[in-house]
Amino acid sequence: MRERYPTKKIFVGDVAVGGDAPISVQSMTFSNTSDVKSTVEQINRLHFAGADMVRVAVPNMQSAVALKEIKEQIKLPLIADIHFNYKLALEASKWVDCIRINPGNIGEKSRVREIVKACKERNLPIRIGVNSGSLEKEFDRRYGATAKGMVASAEYNIKFLEDLDFTDIKISLKASDVERTVEAYRTLRPKNSYPFHLGVTEAGTIFHATVKSAIGLGTLLLDGIGDTMRVSITGELEEEIRVAKAILKDSGRVKDGLNIISCPTCGRIEADLVSAVAEVEKRTAHIKTPMDVSVMGCVVNAIGEAKNADVAIAYGKGSGLIMVKGEIVAKLPENRLVDKFVEEVEKFAENKR
Repeated sequence: MRERYPTKKIFVGDVAVGGDAPISVQSMTFSNTSDVKSTVEQINRLHFAGADMVRVAVPNMQSAVALKEIKEQIKLPLIADIHFNYKLALEASKWVDCIRINPGNIGEKSRVREIVKACKERNLPIRIGVNSGSLEKEFDRRYGATAKGMVASAEYNIKFLEDLDFTDIKISLKASDVERTVEAYRTLRPKNSYPFHLGVTEAGTIFHATVKSAIGLGTLLLDGIGDTMRVSITGELEEEIRVAKAILKDSGRVKDGLNIISCPTCGRIEADLVSAVAEVEKRTAHIKTPMDVSVMGCVVNAIGEAKNADVAIAYGKGSGLIMVKGEIVAKLPENRLVDKFVEEVEKFAENKR
């Protein structure tokens, strides 16, 4: 895994993005933003799910005006998502912590100047949100909906903001497929030091979105690219946060909680491994200390994996071993192993803290 690319640190509300800040996770509400009650309820759901910030659509002036009341009732930093009408950005900038603009549909650059002016007055960052499906006509004609077109659009708009003496910028380059998304981010990354917001847009339902995001975002994270991210899922809000945090953890970018190692099911298994792993996941979900734990179902995989884990179960026929850092601490009947395992995991976590 490569070192994370050094980037400029900006702030979205009180959340740092870029630099040495942790990679933040965000999502977007699907309510009508002018429906304050529903929007606040969704934002609070995301807050309790572990989101670091939230974005809301601002399709009309009624939604822009509603942001004031929404902001008063939430704790998460609030990002306004603006398309087409720059006046919505001007109104939203009074209440939010960041403005996202799509350069492909915001219109004339005189309008962007007005947005920049408002954001400078209020110390708000701007996300340049390039989407492959809505590039400016000049880049679409020249490159089509390609990674090159996305990068060209981003570079043009970065320079435009820089020429206005505005550098509180973050950038996203989203396509609906992994290959273009990864190519665009990789191409642009060495050319500037602004923080990148990662995402594969319109990724689909939870199964497909999880796979696309794991491949695309995971690849970029392993490359050292990425400062904030969203997993776009057609489904429940909390799933976006859960999947994003799992990608961060399993890519090694976040050391948080248990890494549970369990063998695949096969004919050698001598215990109810599926139920055991499910119970272990449930009973250790509260533990945030980074640990490698192993739940193995037969002698072929058990000893090798178990001895390299912090805490492990090595199942045998009707009984099994509990191991801590490769040392056997108990041999117990199968029905007592999970209880003892959880006890040792909690003890190990406490000692490590």
